[in-house]
Amino acid sequence: MLLTIIVLDSVGAGELPDAQAFGDVGSHTINHTLEAAPVRLPNLARLGLGRVPTVHTSPETVPDVPAEGAYGRLREVSPGKDTSTGHWEFMGVQLEHAFQIFPDGFPPTVMDPFDAATGHGHLCNKPYSGTEVIRDYGREHLETGDPIVYTSGDSVFQIAAHEDVVPLETLYAWCEAARALLHGPYAVARVIARPFRGEWPFERANEHRRDFSLTPPPTVLDAVKDAGEAVIGIGKIPDIYAHQGFTEEIHTDSNADGLRKTIDRMKQAGQDGTSGLIFTNLVDFDSKFGHRRDPAGYSNCLAEFDAALPEIMASVPQDGALIITSDHGNDPTWTGTDHTREYGLLLAYRPGMDGGVDLGERATFADIGATAAEALGATWTGPGESFWQALK
Repeated sequence: MLLTIIVLDSVGAGELPDAQAFGDVGSHTINHTLEAAPVRLPNLARLGLGRVPTVHTSPETVPDVPAEGAYGRLREVSPGKDTSTGHWEFMGVQLEHAFQIFPDGFPPTVMDPFDAATGHGHLCNKPYSGTEVIRDYGREHLETGDPIVYTSGDSVFQIAAHEDVVPLETLYAWCEAARALLHGPYAVARVIARPFRGEWPFERANEHRRDFSLTPPPTVLDAVKDAGEAVIGIGKIPDIYAHQGFTEEIHTDSNADGLRKTIDRMKQAGQDGTSGLIFTNLVDFDSKFGHRRDPAGYSNCLAEFDAALPEIMASVPQDGALIITSDHGNDPTWTGTDHTREYGLLLAYRPGMDGGVDLGERATFADIGATAAEALGATWTGPGESFWQALK
């Protein structure tokens, strides 16, 4: 049995009931993106995208065709709207308290020992857009060699450095040093290496990004691995879980690269009989278009995924399954540059299944992990209600 889960990073399905607490009432990544920059998504329509609650599209974007898959949406119960919160809840970790954020930057109790570890001072140390921060501080970084430290509305400590000034190995070592400091009251979810290159205004070297996460409690990934099944993380997935619970990790440079490597690994599994979980994150929606408030780019990204769907579906083994979901929103028409507090998208497919299965509104993102555990015969007694039987 091979289960493939693909996270369309930030492709949210409408505001959550508590969106007001996050300043996100009225946000809807899917609807607003397609309204601002219409593209046709015929293959997502085949899975039931147009039938997901609150997804209101036109026939020109999402044709009204019979659904061949299952569809619904997922409520996030953990108090956050960031990558780590969403992904951890997918695999059965529901947070009681949000990860720490630092809207005023990091205090001297963090930055002084960080400076001592790097042997440098630091630049910025406040919330900032990732592309704007290298534009505004990049030239000073070239002159001083000081790392650019910044955060966002997420629980992150990000370190940007030019690849010609700070070797990647050094940047990663600085991230490890920061990770060791950021615990207790300063326990951010992720420390992120953000290398950049070229001349001003510079460009981010996203293929060399690395995330250094807090280690989660035991997850469904550990349970699946303990059951003797393969757990293959593609893209930034292994980073998000601090590399816990995986039997294989595959790095990617972009959505296109991630799709190609996911399809290739699915086909390889079909040939060699690999049983287990393939778990992929496609981050370009979020990092390249959502945060940059670029609805046209976001729509094109959706169209590229849609174009790849037939091959993905054809690569699902006869006894396998495909789940497509999202970890939060990032409405590219919204104010600011942060994520938006939204439902997770839920689409699922099995070869030969009866189509048009309404999975409804799921009570927690953890239903994804519970479903994976049941499908793969793993023991899981944590949060989540499996919808595996509905896919038969």
